[in-house]
Amino acid sequence: MSDTGIVGTVSGPRRAGLFFGALLALVAVLGVAGLPVYVHPQTDQLRRADAIVVLGGTAYERFDVGLDLAERGYAPQLLISRSTGENDSVMDRYCAPRFEFTVSCFVPDPWTTDGEAREIARRASLYGWQHIIVVTYTPHVSRARYIVGKCFHGELTMVASPSDSGLKFWTWMYIRQSAGYVRAFFNRGC
Repeated sequence: MSDTGIVGTVSGPRRAGLFFGALLALVAVLGVAGLPVYVHPQTDQLRRADAIVVLGGTAYERFDVGLDLAERGYAPQLLISRSTGENDSVMDRYCAPRFEFTVSCFVPDPWTTDGEAREIARRASLYGWQHIIVVTYTPHVSRARYIVGKCFHGELTMVASPSDSGLKFWTWMYIRQSAGYVRAFFNRGC
């Protein structure tokens, strides 16, 4: 008769199963909690504004959305972040001065949403902007609203441009945008 003297212990394989089950449940909860933040963020009803601002990145579709809004008369000024750098020739088609509205392009300093928000605040002060339309890709809308709202104290209308899809894209967006929220929370300044 062998008695180990341990009552109610969980064996190794069972413990691993419980751990992975709990981990899976946590991932599921975070996935569902992120739906209204990353996948279906709050966007706003379009109306005329002082400027349209397109936040940078390599999903160029957002720049087309900004141009379309300006062409439809939603604002007399279009501000575009060249966060891909001055030497991105694709951006030249957006930043060329050939439109019936004013187009300005800038390279954010630093190359982050924080840098973009600071430039927005600077230009809003310079030009007296009270209401801006901000265009970015869907999983970035909520975080961009938070960061830009820390610097620009007027009315924000957020517009989501189409995003990629698929499990790999959304997994990366949940991680990237969540980390960005943490960084933005601890960044107390504008």
